[in-house]
Amino acid sequence: MPGVSIRILVTTPVGEACLRQIEAVSHRVKVVDVSDLLCAERMGDSAARNELNLLLADTEVIFGLDLPDDLAGRTPGLKWIQVLSAGVDHLMTEDILKSPVIMTNIKGMSATPIAEFVFGVALMLVKQLPLCFHLKQAKQWQKFKTSTLLSKTMGIVGLGSIGREVARLAKAFGMKVIAIRRVTEQTTRAENVDILLPGDQLHRLLAESDFVVLSVPLTPETNGLIGEKELRTMQSTAYLVNIARGDVVDEEALIRALEEGWIAGAGLDVFATEPLPADSRLWTLPNVILSPHVSGDIECEYELATELFAENLKRYLNGDRLFNVVDKKRGY
Repeated sequence: MPGVSIRILVTTPVGEACLRQIEAVSHRVKVVDVSDLLCAERMGDSAARNELNLLLADTEVIFGLDLPDDLAGRTPGLKWIQVLSAGVDHLMTEDILKSPVIMTNIKGMSATPIAEFVFGVALMLVKQLPLCFHLKQAKQWQKFKTSTLLSKTMGIVGLGSIGREVARLAKAFGMKVIAIRRVTEQTTRAENVDILLPGDQLHRLLAESDFVVLSVPLTPETNGLIGEKELRTMQSTAYLVNIARGDVVDEEALIRALEEGWIAGAGLDVFATEPLPADSRLWTLPNVILSPHVSGDIECEYELATELFAENLKRYLNGDRLFNVVDKKRGY
């Protein structure tokens, strides 16, 4: 309603400049940073919980990466959550799924950094750069052969904004591109994609690809998508790159595949348990490149996300359709 104040709770410490940018959208906006309260509540601080309850009771919009527990029960006036991530699987609690609250994400914003990350890993693998680091530490001068990305086949499982950017860069390297998109019903083509396959053709993609990039959201359909059967379908010279979610892959089967040579190696940014447990065999496998779920993290991430939120907030205040609305039934 025009003239009515709208309280926005920010649950992630985005910085003072971002908070001011949100406030500048409209005089109706009342922004409160509750990131410290949320952290204190999770440490068992009852005073922080009580204070947060008072704020949540009169909140209409939430912006952040983390959400308070039992959110629906504590926010009778909540209408919109702007998530500070592309993936929302970690937020899809039963109460959120059943509520009428609109959820939006930052889909598309991380496509470029993640796609570049994929090729950083791919180049490390074909150029044997981990071996270079090992030889440097050992002070050994040892010649070795490398390979190229040129003429190799990039298989992309999930042709969303990230998958499309991976495909674009793959063509720049002179690669053949095969991709799978769930909504595709027959084999066809797409921009920068030589062969676009329907979802039931996953095994064909796995068998024909030198690199398999997983860029799907985590949903009931994609949970455990890559298991022993799928890994054995891949070529022994192929590499798996996972920038999706750890649970998309059967991690124990992947470890066996890497140890026993079913595939040549892997680049993993996500894991079934994060942080990766110290006793995981993935730490010591020489044919694995690990990173701590940072493929989409860039220095100006909060600033870019705040720009998107501010634009969405203008649309919200005007009653227009929001960007990046999440289909809660599909999970993305």
